[in-house]
Amino acid sequence: MSGRRWWWLGLVAVLLLGAGWAWRSGLLPGAAKQRATAGAVSPSAPSTAASPSPAANTEAAIELASSDVVAAKMAWLSQTLPVSGSLKAVNTAFVKARVAGELQRLEVREGQAVKAGQLIGQIDPTEARLRLRQAEEQASAARAQLQIAEQALANNQALVNQGFISRNALDTSVSNAAAARASLQAAQAAAELSRKSLSDSEIRAPIAGLVAQRLAQPGERVGVDARIVEIVDLSQLELEAAVAPEQVLQLRVGQTAQVSIDGLPAPLAARISRINPNAQSGSRAVLAYLSLPATPGLRQGLFARAQIELQRTDALVVPVSGVRLEQSSPYVLVLQDGQAQRQRVQTGVEGMASFGGPAEPAVQILAGLQPGALVLRASVGALREGTRLRLGAVAASTTAPATAAATGTTTAATTALTTAPAAAPGTAAAAQASASAPAAPKP
Repeated sequence: MSGRRWWWLGLVAVLLLGAGWAWRSGLLPGAAKQRATAGAVSPSAPSTAASPSPAANTEAAIELASSDVVAAKMAWLSQTLPVSGSLKAVNTAFVKARVAGELQRLEVREGQAVKAGQLIGQIDPTEARLRLRQAEEQASAARAQLQIAEQALANNQALVNQGFISRNALDTSVSNAAAARASLQAAQAAAELSRKSLSDSEIRAPIAGLVAQRLAQPGERVGVDARIVEIVDLSQLELEAAVAPEQVLQLRVGQTAQVSIDGLPAPLAARISRINPNAQSGSRAVLAYLSLPATPGLRQGLFARAQIELQRTDALVVPVSGVRLEQSSPYVLVLQDGQAQRQRVQTGVEGMASFGGPAEPAVQILAGLQPGALVLRASVGALREGTRLRLGAVAASTTAPATAAATGTTTAATTALTTAPAAAPGTAAAAQASASAPAAPKP
């Protein structure tokens, strides 16, 4: 069995060697055609390998939005003091009961507008009416007593003149008349007091405004000075802000501020109208009051943030978001020649400045940057120096006027380079790659 196996293995080896010799000699059908096709393809292989793709040697440029780039500019830098607090109405009042009794009706609810002097409720006037009636009857009785006393005095004066009675009797009549007159005046005063109590049973609005709270309900018995409703006048609002004791010395009445309130599209212009002379116990903070303009939609109690302007300086400024730190050394990334370039800067004071829109946090640049330089904000993220960048169409139209205004000159070449289409860098790199590629060997 083993001899036969070796015989078969030897036969297979001989057949394989014969087939290989026949393929190389071109004796098999189709072998020559395949070798010719392989020979035709193989000479061009070095040319393909030697011609790299243009995209392989060209880095794609990052497109920037208009919000990613800002031009350094000379502008007013406002050094501000940030404060916060709640809105308070300048005129507000709690309507209280001036007499005790049962609250019969209350005709207003929260949010309703009232006028000064408007009748808004009524306390049971029954007791007040009865007291007024009692006082008026007592005044009538005192008036009758005075008439009797005055008539007796007149009679006694005639009798004294005729000598029928003594002078002492006349003096007694004079005293009785004076006492009756005093009793009448007292009764009349009591009637006026009762009349006032009856009037006080009516609840009237002391100021014009809106009802903020309804603190009592009809049917309840209220005592004297019990709160019934609260009325606020929203035509005059102010921000009540607590200022730290070490910062209050910088405040002055009349200083301007920008107040930001959630829900409003833009800050409101305000000014300091008053500064409280007393410090709050515990925190030692001092309250400052900032007057706000009449604005629809504002309500008492809303939270607000303000930037009080302490000083203004004309300086070269960039947004705070455009300044980066490396080992406590500040630097900025600028768009120059279509690339991100790092420039170290020396910064100064911080404040608020406008870069074509609402004021935002900014920082003064003392050295290392020229007006008109295109600074990249932090929104672009971390970029290495030399990264290729390009401005989008909207960003180019936005930054070009700002750069020209900041520098006073027109940099057309730089603008054309930075706003070139994305295909230009790729085309130039492709041409350079084609020129530098080795020539394909001839077949």
